[in-house]
Amino acid sequence: MAQRASKKSADPAANQASAQVVRDLHERMVRIRLFETEAGKLMEAGKLPGFLHLYVGQEAVAAGVMAALRDDDQITSTHRGHGHAVAKGVSFRHMYSELYGRVTGACLGRGGSMHINDVTLGMLGANGIVGAGVPIAVGAAFAAQYRGEDNIAVTFFGDGATNIGSFHEGANMAAILRLPVLFICENNGYAEFTPQSKHMLITDVAERAASYGMPSVIVDGMDALAVHEATVEAVARARAGEGPVFIEAKTYRYYDHQGVKGLRHPYRSQEEVEEWKARDAIDLLEARALADGTATRAELDDTWQRTRDEIAEAIAYAEASPLPDPADLLLNVYSG
Repeated sequence: MAQRASKKSADPAANQASAQVVRDLHERMVRIRLFETEAGKLMEAGKLPGFLHLYVGQEAVAAGVMAALRDDDQITSTHRGHGHAVAKGVSFRHMYSELYGRVTGACLGRGGSMHINDVTLGMLGANGIVGAGVPIAVGAAFAAQYRGEDNIAVTFFGDGATNIGSFHEGANMAAILRLPVLFICENNGYAEFTPQSKHMLITDVAERAASYGMPSVIVDGMDALAVHEATVEAVARARAGEGPVFIEAKTYRYYDHQGVKGLRHPYRSQEEVEEWKARDAIDLLEARALADGTATRAELDDTWQRTRDEIAEAIAYAEASPLPDPADLLLNVYSG
C-alpha cells in the first residue's frame, strides 16, 4: 500500500519548516501563477500561436519538488510544463519569447509551449506526447548512475500517463536497476476531459508502483510544504543509491485542458472548480506564514509586485525580439 503523507505536514507547528523554505516555496508558486495568468491573457488576445496548457492550480507540486532539488538534478516535463520550467529557474524572458515564437526563446522560437527546455538548468524539456518524459528521465538517471555521480532525475506526468506503455517500461527499468529517479504523478483528476474513475479502477495511482517493488507516497498536492517534505525524503533515498520513489500529488487545474476557456466541453462543474480553489495552495501557504510569523504581509506582497514587474519586462522583451530567419530553418536539424 502507498504511504499517505498529506496529514504529516498539515500542522504548521509540526512542519518546523524554516522561513527560508517557506519564502522559497511562496516565490516559486507566485512566479508560476503570474506567468501562467499572463500567458493565458496573451493567448485569449490572440497574441500567442499554438496550444497552451496552463498550470494554474497545480503550483504547489512544481514548487515543492524543485525546492528540494539541486541545480544539476534533471527533470522531464509534460504538455503542461510551464510550471516546471519556471520552478526550475528558466527565465521569463526566454519562456515568453518561446511562446511568441521569437528567436530569443528557450528553443530559439522553434519549440513553442509544449517543448520548452533549458539543459543548462537540468530542464530536459516539456513534451507533447503523453508519458514520453518518463523514459528520458530514466535514461538521465541511468547516465548519472553509470558515471558514478550523485545527481538525480525527476519525471512529471499525469494520472492518464500511467496507462501508457512508456510509463510501465520506465518504472520497471528504474526499479530493477535501482536508478536515482523520482516519479511524480500530478493527479489533477482528469486525463484531458476524462475523469480518473472512467479510465482506471483504482483510486490511488500510487498503488501501481507496488507492482514494480517501488515505494510510493501520496501527498496533498495543494500543500507545498507536504510536497516538499515528501520530496526531500525521496531525494535523499535516491542519492543514497536506494532506488526510485513514486510520489502521487493530488492536485487540480483551475483552467480547462487547453487554454483558459478551452473547448467549452462540460466535463466538470463550476462548483467542483470552486471547491478546489477554496484550498488554493498559495493562499494556504500565505495563511500559514502569517499565522506563525514566517513572513509579513508586506514581504508577501513584495514578492507579488516584483514578479509582476519582471513579467511585464519579459513580455516587452519578447514582443520586441525578432522572429526566426527562414534562412536558418535547417540549423540544428539532423538526419541519421
